[in-house]
Amino acid sequence: MSLFQRAVRNSSTLRNLSVRRLATSAESTGLSFSLTEEQAGIQDLARKFSREHIVPVAAEYDRTMEYPWPVIKAAHEVGLLNTHIPEAYGGPGLGLFECALISEELAYGCTGIQTAIEANGLAEAPVIVAGSEETKKKYLGRMTEEPLVAAYCVTEPGAGSDVAAIKTRAEKKGDKWVLNGSKMWITNSGHANWFFVLAKSDPGAKPHSSMTGFVVDANTPGIIVGKKEINMGQRCSDTRMVTFENVEVPEENVLGSVGEGFKVAMKAFDITRPLVASGAVGLAQRALEEATKYAQERKRKRQTMGVPIIQHQAVAFMLADMAIQAEASRALVWKAAWAKDAGLKNTFYASMAKTLASRTAVENADKAVQIFGGAGFNTEYPVEKLYRDAKIFELYEGTSQIQRLIISRQLSSLYPSS
Repeated sequence: MSLFQRAVRNSSTLRNLSVRRLATSAESTGLSFSLTEEQAGIQDLARKFSREHIVPVAAEYDRTMEYPWPVIKAAHEVGLLNTHIPEAYGGPGLGLFECALISEELAYGCTGIQTAIEANGLAEAPVIVAGSEETKKKYLGRMTEEPLVAAYCVTEPGAGSDVAAIKTRAEKKGDKWVLNGSKMWITNSGHANWFFVLAKSDPGAKPHSSMTGFVVDANTPGIIVGKKEINMGQRCSDTRMVTFENVEVPEENVLGSVGEGFKVAMKAFDITRPLVASGAVGLAQRALEEATKYAQERKRKRQTMGVPIIQHQAVAFMLADMAIQAEASRALVWKAAWAKDAGLKNTFYASMAKTLASRTAVENADKAVQIFGGAGFNTEYPVEKLYRDAKIFELYEGTSQIQRLIISRQLSSLYPSS
């Protein structure tokens, strides 16, 4: 039995199904929003970890911008790191739905720390999707043996949403590939043990068949890791430029076939976008809870006209909208994750979930600051951090505009004209 399974089984009494689960009878309808006992245990473990290990330190990590190694090591100890690595390679082999439950709870505590943890999953996804058996054993196996992190290198200074525009080159020389180019905004890069790198292997080919994916050990000569970038939010997450100068990569580190790198990268997003969306839901839920609690307090400075501000319709309606959007976003995340676990193509729902959940995170954080008033603009309270942390959800792992492009391109086939 894995450490993760023991932690779940030994966790204290499982939390009763909350109103958020909106249980229906699976036997009578074939549909249920309730969690299984195992899923509830996983959620409970992640929730307790977040409240005990993340919430108390989140503000300090935001202030110092230090990488949260102690939290990452603690997450590894209880099995909350690398959760979708298959059991064959030492991981718990959780489904995407269970991973989404974990991501939401971790993000509730701090999305910067959650991003540092979740970035491992992004780097690992191409290996899971396209790696050979030997590559999976080598690179996934080491991630479960000790607390290590990896990084996903696709974005470049001149190529973000337009992945086809990447300039990093991969040239075959003898039995090795040689990489040259720069990647930008690479999460975990300053601490990574290895990188997934997407590079142009055939510049003359059509864009979607011109790229190849590689696994590259971080200690390979020629890799230059830049300075830590100082970002608006999620400030303890490590983001840097990574430059490859004549970096030699063995043939066995090619993921899938030569020329299939773009397809591999996009398949990885079907796994990771629902998890990014679940992180956005975690932030949105935190904003809702903080604002609701604040609005109920009876301290004089938090009252107007002699009553707590929640009793004023203007505030109450903002809270109602926050609750509506958090629930709707969670439902889309669950559907996207369920579809993937059921063996269905989930790209459509993954993009929907990320678009809605990202906007909800931004709007809920904005409303929370508004409800807190001047206090919401001050670092003494948690919502100003939520406000700064939220925006990146509409940018990384595909902007909201790119998600809408993906969604819109599938509508004609779903609803053909007569």
